[in-house]
Amino acid sequence: MPRSSVRSASALTGLLALLAFGLASPAYAEADTSTKAELTKANTLSGNYLAALVAGLSSDTSAAAQYYAESLKFDPHSADLAERAFVTLLGEGNMTEALRMSQTVSRKNPGNGIVQLILAVNAIRDGQFNTAKSALKHNGSKNSDLTASLLTAWAWVGAGNPKKAIEIIEKMPDDPATRPFRNLHAGLIAKLSGNADEALILIKSAYENDRNGILTADIYARSLYALGKKDEAKAVYQDIAKILPRHPLVRDALERLDAGKPLEDRIKNEKNGAAEVLFGLGSAVTRDGDELSSLIYLRLATWLQPDHASANVAIAETYERMKQLDSAVSAYEKVQTDSPLRVSADIQRALDLEQLNRSDEAIALLKQTNARLTDHTEPLIALGNIYRSKKAFAEAAEAYSGALQSIGAPNQSHWSIYYSRGIAYERLKRWPEAEADFRKALELSPEQPLVLNYLGYSWIEQNSNLDEAFRMLRRAVEQRPTDGYIVDSLGWAFYRLGQYDNALQLMEKAVQLKAADPTVNDHLGDVYWRMGRKLEAKFQWNHARDLGAEPEDMQKILDKIANGLPDEPVATGGASNGG
Repeated sequence: MPRSSVRSASALTGLLALLAFGLASPAYAEADTSTKAELTKANTLSGNYLAALVAGLSSDTSAAAQYYAESLKFDPHSADLAERAFVTLLGEGNMTEALRMSQTVSRKNPGNGIVQLILAVNAIRDGQFNTAKSALKHNGSKNSDLTASLLTAWAWVGAGNPKKAIEIIEKMPDDPATRPFRNLHAGLIAKLSGNADEALILIKSAYENDRNGILTADIYARSLYALGKKDEAKAVYQDIAKILPRHPLVRDALERLDAGKPLEDRIKNEKNGAAEVLFGLGSAVTRDGDELSSLIYLRLATWLQPDHASANVAIAETYERMKQLDSAVSAYEKVQTDSPLRVSADIQRALDLEQLNRSDEAIALLKQTNARLTDHTEPLIALGNIYRSKKAFAEAAEAYSGALQSIGAPNQSHWSIYYSRGIAYERLKRWPEAEADFRKALELSPEQPLVLNYLGYSWIEQNSNLDEAFRMLRRAVEQRPTDGYIVDSLGWAFYRLGQYDNALQLMEKAVQLKAADPTVNDHLGDVYWRMGRKLEAKFQWNHARDLGAEPEDMQKILDKIANGLPDEPVATGGASNGG
């Protein structure tokens, strides 16, 4: 959906009524209970209730759901506890238990809109379309018109009356913000009912109001293809590729078109259509910052259509934003193996595993992914990044080289591969190769501040190309004035030339920006010492030590704490003995 529609869609969903349950913390996350250890339960209602609240505030709905369920054992008649447990079960994706709990909540609060929503979705799953319509009609939320109307329309499609479905949509308020979403689903319904020309008009309108939306573009292009307009379909994919280069859905579609393979419709029946409603709304509200509502919608979408790869990816990405990486890994695993999104899902899953300190699993997954592909670029880049994070620089350089070989002729977007391989070569003390890669990265992206910083800093350390190094570092700081590492680099350059006043101003700013970085604190200590502020220098060095400096730097820091820096001044233009 277009960005302008997000707030309107979020307001219309009715899920913001969760605030009434006291559940809308800044972020909530789902966790797959099959991968979570059993929690230690409290022996009192208050203990479990407080634990549930803390779990919710810590973005862990899995734990929250378990603690609320435990609380209910102490107070089985509490409507509040039942509602809290119900909502956290939905966010967790435990639909069996959520459906069971919905009966309890419904008895205590028959007008609960979320209960009616899950009952309606369950009825659509079971082909009970009259039941679905009845549940949506009795939705107690006053703000759920968009959700209820579109799902009701798809229930009418399932009941064999697409004409009534279109009438339902046409009676919806003509809100410019949600009009593209309405037109998209009206077009999909018209298409399923055999009115291809009218469908194309409506879907094209939705696309023109949402040109950055990958799935709207995909639906529009497939509609064009179905009418024999292959070149126009290809042009749509080429346009979206300018905005989302290398997106797997776009690449797959273009490859299929070039190979003469057919493009199938993604929305084939009423369940797919209803799932698309839920997915679209879930995507909208997550951009509006309402993670719990988003998770509920996306979970309901995959409940209706388990092979909805985009919804599973959206669930995983939501968890990543909440720092719930175990849950993200579980969601990525659910992307179907034959989906165009599977490769990118596996790559991102590997990166999450690496962050969870499961590097061996991550590396094995990337190697498996790479082995089944003809284009090795993306898995090898990810593999190189993981090896580099493990300081396995030789393996990292080899992986990046394989990625570059797979690319062939590089373009501007490939600067980062040369930059990453350059870092690996530099750490391997293979400077000529590193310098060549950094220069190639700048050739592809001349103003890239990360490369300007790394190459300029390296030259300063080597006391070479000083004029060019200073120009690079100044340009990097101009672009990234709040990046503590880049500010530190320019300050260190002044220090190396003995210009301590200039260095001090930059170094103190760098420490403010990166207070927890040992190298930045170590550098400021050196500046203080050279300016005669020896107590402050030792404070900074001690701080650098306590922050966990790299092993190769730790002994130097300990020596400086014990003995300070040599008394002789740094010669202007020469390298310092300090640092």
